Amino acid sequence: MRVTVEREVLLTALHRVQGIVEKRNTMPSLANVLLEAKKEGLDISATDLELGMRGLYKATVEAPGSVTFSARKLYEILKEINDQEIAMTVTEDCLVTIKTARGEFKVVGLPSKDFPPLPTIERDGLIPLPGTGLLQLIRKTLFAVGDNDTRYVLNGLLIVVTNAGGLPMIRLVGTDGHRLAMAEQRLEAEKSEGEKKESADTQEEKVIIPKKAATEIRRLLEEDEDEPMIGFTKNMLIFRKSGLVLTSRLMEGNYPNYQQVIPKAGGKQIAVNRDDLEGALRRVSVLSQNKTYAVKLTFSKKAITLLSSHPDMGEANEEIPASFDGEEFSAGFNARYLLDVLGVMGSETVVLDMEASLSPCLIREKDNALFKAVVMPVKV
Repeated sequence: MRVTVEREVLLTALHRVQGIVEKRNTMPSLANVLLEAKKEGLDISATDLELGMRGLYKATVEAPGSVTFSARKLYEILKEINDQEIAMTVTEDCLVTIKTARGEFKVVGLPSKDFPPLPTIERDGLIPLPGTGLLQLIRKTLFAVGDNDTRYVLNGLLIVVTNAGGLPMIRLVGTDGHRLAMAEQRLEAEKSEGEKKESADTQEEKVIIPKKAATEIRRLLEEDEDEPMIGFTKNMLIFRKSGLVLTSRLMEGNYPNYQQVIPKAGGKQIAVNRDDLEGALRRVSVLSQNKTYAVKLTFSKKAITLLSSHPDMGEANEEIPASFDGEEFSAGFNARYLLDVLGVMGSETVVLDMEASLSPCLIREKDNALFKAVVMPVKV
């Protein structure tokens, strides 16, 4: 195998797979990247058996072939090289030589036959989505997904595709049991009258994807605004964009009934400037207790007073203006959970909606009905 490729192209490809390759695994090949030199270019793949990525990159192939070796080491080597082009040769015993203007690197690889095969993907059944729209949906929900939660499905992001009366919509939901985030987006769909009639009945498809898969999709979408395509098989997610294909196993299990968790608007409603609330929470939570980050919010006429205390450090309080005309009441919250929600909201004004002090708090943007977040209160 002999191939020449631009350094930036290869560096980009390897940067994309760093989050996929397994760094601590009993199978050495899972820490590796598979390079396949073909007539069309250089095919680069990585997998951890649950999540896989494959991309075809422009390269000059003098002799076809394939090899697999450490994704991390190749990435580290390329970051230190200043050459614009990288010449790479592979011997029959999988010794990889990377030549530079002043020297060369020799790295021991493994035969490509040791690399786990990735599934073959067709374009049929994939839904085109606006790249920016999908990125915003993931950003607004991923923070609420659980980390190593004992309830397995809470470690995944729920994707719901509905088609109610010919009006398709995609909805993402994330929760860890303490907070929940739901974001929706309507999909453009040009249909004939006959197709609209056939789609009149509500259709809904639900899948749960691992948090790791959602994180990698977000990173790919942040690179550029090319329109991605997404689809599902019985047990797999398929994401295609700009010559890249990402596949992920779907999570099995029943996702909690999130609609029951979201309180209906109409309780005690407090409108407040997002920046004011975010800034006050950051300052006051400095003196909150480390494990709970508990902050007490007192809602009074046209103001919110924030209070935190630490038995060994002291206490902090701050008052910010707000729009509220009801009777004064207080509620405690984990400041980190509130800050996570406020950090993904773009509206200047946010609305907090609660029935009582120990009721779930519905947080929404004043001018956006397609995003809702729920944060459970804590005792303070």
